[in-house]
Amino acid sequence: MHRFPRHLLLPLLAALLCLTSVGALLVGPLALHLSDLRSLLSPGPSPETAYASAVLLEIRLPRVFSALLIGAALAVSGAAMQGLFRNPLADPGLIGVSAGAALAATLWLALKPALLTALAAAWVLPLAAFVGGALAALLALRLGQREGQTSVASLLLAGLSINAIALAGIGLLQQLTDDATLRDITRWMLGSLGKAGWTEIAAAAPLLLLPALLLPREGRGLDALLLGEAEAGHLGVDVEALKRRILLLAVLAVGASVAVAGMIGFVGLLAPHLVRLLIGPGHRLLLPASALLGALLLLLADTLARTVATPIELPVGALTALLGGPFFLWLLARMGGRVGAL
Repeated sequence: MHRFPRHLLLPLLAALLCLTSVGALLVGPLALHLSDLRSLLSPGPSPETAYASAVLLEIRLPRVFSALLIGAALAVSGAAMQGLFRNPLADPGLIGVSAGAALAATLWLALKPALLTALAAAWVLPLAAFVGGALAALLALRLGQREGQTSVASLLLAGLSINAIALAGIGLLQQLTDDATLRDITRWMLGSLGKAGWTEIAAAAPLLLLPALLLPREGRGLDALLLGEAEAGHLGVDVEALKRRILLLAVLAVGASVAVAGMIGFVGLLAPHLVRLLIGPGHRLLLPASALLGALLLLLADTLARTVATPIELPVGALTALLGGPFFLWLLARMGGRVGAL
């Protein structure tokens, strides 16, 4: 099968990402022009451009940054999880991390003390989501352990159970909260970047950047793991330590993304597969390319979500599911039930 030229993929994705970012800044209910960007970003905009400058700096620019960070972190986490378990259906959401993070974030939204300032709340929410995702991952790992080794089938079954329990808890909390909190919880469940501001980005960016920057460094170990755990161990890879590092970074990525944007599915599944179809399974290029493509996909989905039905904003999580769901079904049909092979 003819592959896409590997040396061109990263520059091409980076160029597309830059062009799409500029386009996302310009489109919306208030149409902007490329020639206006310099004046709008100047320190002292004129009274005539003050409103447009505020829209650009306080609404669109934070959304672009959050889409880039979240998309990259989710996609590279998905690619690493698929390589770790040698299973193309693996995803942080499948082992309960997303649902655990969402349950913790929902619990915080329902019970947060009124005395906390908005700044403190913005920092606590990513932490709560991270703790929830970490607890879910630890429980799934504990249930997935068989004689000191991680069983993929047991881990995924544990993740499905944790997902069901967490979603039931979220449903109960929705019944016990007031209307305003219920709207916030619904937004989390559907996924939205509508409330992503500079404060939320500052709180979540470190948790999102770590996976996006550190997971591509695990490419060599994941390539060795494609041969099998025993073979990877003979090549000098500490397989259990590799699993712990990848799972920890995936929890960071998912917990922070849930805290900022709610549950956004399929980015971690879709982006790695599209890259793998182009260049094959080598993780040293697959991981950074997945990060760039995940950022591009989520940015496109968010731009579509806020423009396609103006003045109504669609939930971006629903759009990613509409894109990823059919791809997921196609993948299952193409594999013919062989879920254990890449």
